[in-house]
Amino acid sequence: MPKLKRSTIIELSMIAIGCAIYALSLDMISAPNRLADGGISGVSLILRHFWNINMGLSTLILNIPLLLLGLHFLSKRSLIYTIWGIICLSFFLSFWHTLPIIEQFNLEHDLFLSAILAGSLSGLGLGIVFRFNGTSGGSDILARIGQIELGISSGQILLAVDAIVLLFSLTYLDLKHMMYTLIASFLLSRVMDWVQQGAYSARGVLIISDAYESIGKMIDLKMDRGLTYLKGLGGYKQDDKRIIYVIVSPREIPMLKQIVHHEDEHAFISIIQVHEALGEGFSYGKRPRHRPIFRK
Repeated sequence: MPKLKRSTIIELSMIAIGCAIYALSLDMISAPNRLADGGISGVSLILRHFWNINMGLSTLILNIPLLLLGLHFLSKRSLIYTIWGIICLSFFLSFWHTLPIIEQFNLEHDLFLSAILAGSLSGLGLGIVFRFNGTSGGSDILARIGQIELGISSGQILLAVDAIVLLFSLTYLDLKHMMYTLIASFLLSRVMDWVQQGAYSARGVLIISDAYESIGKMIDLKMDRGLTYLKGLGGYKQDDKRIIYVIVSPREIPMLKQIVHHEDEHAFISIIQVHEALGEGFSYGKRPRHRPIFRK
């Protein structure tokens, strides 16, 4: 039997943790406070309401035909991770429901607080799952198939499936609970994006200046940051330009502006938000703090 890589073990463990958090949100908040959800989880909530079917069991059964469809479209690794995610989600949906902790979070008196907590926890859980290359099955499989076979973006398919499920959820929810569900869904998407993209937000900076050599030298000397020279073409004079591209942390922006202004007061600077930066100085080997470098 081949030995599992350390990275694979970490990914599988984090997928399990993410599914546990997502299941806790469904069992602890969404179900008791009658908040709907999209995809297979939303269908499981409907089945639980009308027929009191265990959500873990219904999630597992509903995913089986989708997995069979996905056999021809998912890679071996994606299929294994998807099966693992489905098993973990189904297990924790049954596990959390048996614990007294569920009864300790009765938030029915405050639907707004319920929506905030449901969206935050669900977004955190799913964000962790997707960040570590996993899925929780369900509509994610349909999105993948539709993207390959029909050329439709996965986001459009997920939105359509969620809309259909939420529409059917109106069979047991009033408009008030559905509005709070939409609040939870919006917050879920924002938190999930935040977790997937990384909590650390860097800044990508484009600098256009004839003094690019001296600016680049000072950035390397004073900030100890790597940079790249890009080739550009001036729009007015059609002359060749050198564009400096460098990624810095938000707190280093004032220092970078100071360097550029010192070398060329007329330089053009464009600052772009970078959701995640990996590599030396960001994900490892972080740079020390610097003090102002120029004095008048």
